[in-house]
Amino acid sequence: MKNKALLLLFIPFLFSCAGAPAPIIEDEIHGTPQIAEPPQPVIDYLTIIAAGDNLFHPPILKDFLKNGTYNFDPLYKLVKPYIEPADIAFVNQETVLGNAPYSGYPLFNTPKEAGAALVAAGFDIINQATNHVMDQGVDGILNTLNYWDTIPEVHCLGIHRSEESRSNNFCIVEKNNIRVGFLSYTYGTNYIPLPKDKSYMVSLIETEKMAQEIDAIRPLCDFLAVSMHWGIEYELEASAAQEKLSAFLAEHNVDVIIGHHPHVLQPMVVLPRADGGKTICYYSLGNFASAHVTSDKNLLLGGLMYLRLKKENGTLSLEETGLIPVITHYEKDLTGFKIYPLSEYSDDLAAKHWKRAGDEEMTYEYYYKMTDGLFGTALMLRNPFASIE
Repeated sequence: MKNKALLLLFIPFLFSCAGAPAPIIEDEIHGTPQIAEPPQPVIDYLTIIAAGDNLFHPPILKDFLKNGTYNFDPLYKLVKPYIEPADIAFVNQETVLGNAPYSGYPLFNTPKEAGAALVAAGFDIINQATNHVMDQGVDGILNTLNYWDTIPEVHCLGIHRSEESRSNNFCIVEKNNIRVGFLSYTYGTNYIPLPKDKSYMVSLIETEKMAQEIDAIRPLCDFLAVSMHWGIEYELEASAAQEKLSAFLAEHNVDVIIGHHPHVLQPMVVLPRADGGKTICYYSLGNFASAHVTSDKNLLLGGLMYLRLKKENGTLSLEETGLIPVITHYEKDLTGFKIYPLSEYSDDLAAKHWKRAGDEEMTYEYYYKMTDGLFGTALMLRNPFASIE
């Protein structure tokens, strides 16, 4: 497959210490010339993690129901060390969170305990603008908003109670002296229409409205991330529509595009921005958690996008970005669901997977090569936070 981008993109920004000589000042007591100390640079760092589709099919619900209670925390145990240390962590929560009875495809309704597990894993930015957001109608959206309202540290993207809340409550998170803005959009709602008087409830991909919102939030933040639910399911390459929209977002000076919906990984590209900067576009982060009944083994491979920002003397730069590949594992009896970093996966585990079913190609090497083919050879297999002081 054509190598479209490097998996680990390191963008150095060099700051010269050369310039005017340090001023000489007189010692007030002895009159001895003293050289003034140059001012120390003010440097702040901020890290961002983003995960793809968190999609609870019925086998996942069944596996984590014990004595009438759901606890999904074990699902994320192995990837929590890659999420919790981040200053900001984003996930695409594919389905609405409601009340029993719970359901899977085609009209998903997911227990609120799924949201609690995401928060426990370290996520604090939750996207809900997806094609399944209207699966339970307006009540499903309101139930989801009501739940996230109970967790003040969490920011919910893409769904809104009113036109006023959509227009006046942009998501801007300030940490480490860096302000990060978030917007979110979906291509549609699976042909389940929004009520005519409630079109504001879901942020749809409508370029005129998007331009207004992006241009309004852009001056308010140092770094702008836009979540895009887009593309063609199961395709490993970006579609022409995705490429057109990514160019549109770059024209409006978006810093990073976080893509999802295809349920498989798609490449990352770097696009020129209208202001002379660069837009990083991850077309699709693939599945994070899922249990698709199809035999397509590519649906098991997803990724955690990693960004490290640096702000020095008021100037922001993207110091580092890359992808941490992850695998959704479950056994042949549709139990034992866990998300593994690819670096911690093995052929022995792959041999036990429900999707293996005689597919001898389904190995660690297969997923390594697949990621390498999409992103390049600079594969990030280890926890990037381990090297941060």
